[in-house]
Amino acid sequence: MKKRLSEAQFQACIKGLEVGQQTIEIAHGVLVQGQPQASFVVSLGLSRGAVSQAVNRVWAAFAATNLPQGYERVSAVLPERQAYIVKKWAEDAKKRESKK
Repeated sequence: MKKRLSEAQFQACIKGLEVGQQTIEIAHGVLVQGQPQASFVVSLGLSRGAVSQAVNRVWAAFAATNLPQGYERVSAVLPERQAYIVKKWAEDAKKRESKK
């Protein structure tokens, strides 16, 4: 799955995000305009990892705020067995949501 955002989604997820202008330009080019990350490696003289990190920072901000209605993101430290059950619940919820 290619990571893509609309202009409105991009603008909403970078609002309040503390990143530099170069990170925003890279992420916008990749996520909104669909440019390959390799083009930024060449044009800006950055490593592949640096470009990937820039894109992933913005994508993570989007993913953290883009939840289906009625869903909530939680974080917990659980014993292995309970963690396994919660992961299964998450998989089931994701399957149900994708069928809508």
